[in-house]
Amino acid sequence: MSVPKGKLIIIGGSVDKGSFTEKEEDLQAKLKFFEQGILNRIITESKNKNASRIEIITTASSIAKEVGEGYVNAFKQLNVLNAEILDIRTREEANAPENIERLKNADVVMFTGGDQLRLTSIFGGTAFHHLLLEKYENEHFVISGTSAGAAASSNNMIYQGSSSESLLKGEVKITGGLGFINNVIIDTHFVQRGRIGRLLYACASNPINIGIGLGEDTGLLITDGNSMEAIGSGLIILVDGTHMRNTNLTDVEIGEPVSIENLIVHVMSIGDHFDLKTKRLTIDHFKPKVKHEL
Repeated sequence: MSVPKGKLIIIGGSVDKGSFTEKEEDLQAKLKFFEQGILNRIITESKNKNASRIEIITTASSIAKEVGEGYVNAFKQLNVLNAEILDIRTREEANAPENIERLKNADVVMFTGGDQLRLTSIFGGTAFHHLLLEKYENEHFVISGTSAGAAASSNNMIYQGSSSESLLKGEVKITGGLGFINNVIIDTHFVQRGRIGRLLYACASNPINIGIGLGEDTGLLITDGNSMEAIGSGLIILVDGTHMRNTNLTDVEIGEPVSIENLIVHVMSIGDHFDLKTKRLTIDHFKPKVKHEL
């Protein structure tokens, strides 16, 4: 696979706890997250900065209008006035010339949260999907996704699985994603929903994948399809299965517990870098201070 010219920004969810639903008098107190955080970084990394054309793709959400308007308003607070909602609901719409034209003119697309199966079943193999991949490979183009939008970004995707029973054989369900990045598998709302077992199982079932567990208000900026930088205010858990020595995954019956030997786990926070080729983590010992709101 060639080195993509575009950038991928994946986010663990809950980026909407800033200004989306705030009253005007509370807005300034909540804006620090956007000014210092992930949405601002999306703008910084985009080709035309504040003048960028941003398409907010709300396909995954069942409340598309509310979610989309929240992002439009958040970007307006960051002086981005060319962000619009693109709510594609069918494969026919994903092949429609007017939507393809909007994508051609976009500098950034942002996939919101919801159900990642909506994203793969509606976009997979369409003209819209092919153009996304082409622009990501060949242009200074930013693809961003939060929650479901992040989970669907890789070539393999977790779409179902109980957190409490995830290390029982067959509990975690995996299918193909949108394929913006290979050999990783992404889970979201990770720390808050206790999803470590889902990621351990996913990596044991196919150890070529690096498991990425994204905490809320936390993301990864991925450049060259390889170099990952932690952004946002929380934690990222990485699971490296390439050194796994043994598992009973193929020996036990469906519903029985799985044993795994020698998975490697890393913890990333803001400013840290991870190289997908060398599997090396570089820790930033001089991190900026991040204000945490409880």
